[in-house]
Amino acid sequence: MFDISLLSLTPPGWGATLLGGFANSLMLASGGYAIGLVIGVAGSAGKLSGNAFVGGLLDTYTTVVRAVPELILILFLYYAGTDAINQLLAVLNMPPVDVSGLAAGIVVIGVVQGAYSIEVLRAAILSVPHGQIEAAKAYGMSPVQILWRITLPAMLPFAIPGLSNLWLIAIKDTALLAVVGFGELTLATRQAAGTTKDYLLFFSAAAAMYLALTLISNFVIKLVEHRASRGLVVIRA
Repeated sequence: MFDISLLSLTPPGWGATLLGGFANSLMLASGGYAIGLVIGVAGSAGKLSGNAFVGGLLDTYTTVVRAVPELILILFLYYAGTDAINQLLAVLNMPPVDVSGLAAGIVVIGVVQGAYSIEVLRAAILSVPHGQIEAAKAYGMSPVQILWRITLPAMLPFAIPGLSNLWLIAIKDTALLAVVGFGELTLATRQAAGTTKDYLLFFSAAAAMYLALTLISNFVIKLVEHRASRGLVVIRA
């Protein structure tokens, strides 16, 4: 039987610890996803720019990130990235800094997310009928107007499924940061379960919290997808 009192928000319950870890997981996922989107927008524009050098660099970045297991990337970027920053500061005769675990985790997830976002957005942009772009040019629209009024609205329905999947992946990727000692939900759950020895209770609670966040995310995603698809004609066989 579960001892539900262990989930209370006051000692000896661990509810506050789990909620704190859940909040950290949400901050990691949100921050990393946002950085990934910024990288994705810039990277997809770079890949479609026609510049061979920029395209080659971006191809290398996306290939490496998608080929190497995410746990290895997180360990490498988390530790090696922090060390590289301090080595650079040493060269500049500046004191070392203690990089925040939250900031480092957000950047790490963002770098991983960015590689996938580039391909999702690039494919979505290529899905926009070229005739729409040509028509906009014929009307005398500037490149910024074409991007804002034609390309972005037209590509959004194609991009949302891939981007929503990346958001769900970002949520799950936060659990990998437990291996570097960051206090997100998975580490908080391990601490609570290890102390009380009630593993089934705490890991079931953590799974329920992840599931609740996923269900809420899916609901919001469907609303966004419905709004973005307004006026889109779907041809059924």
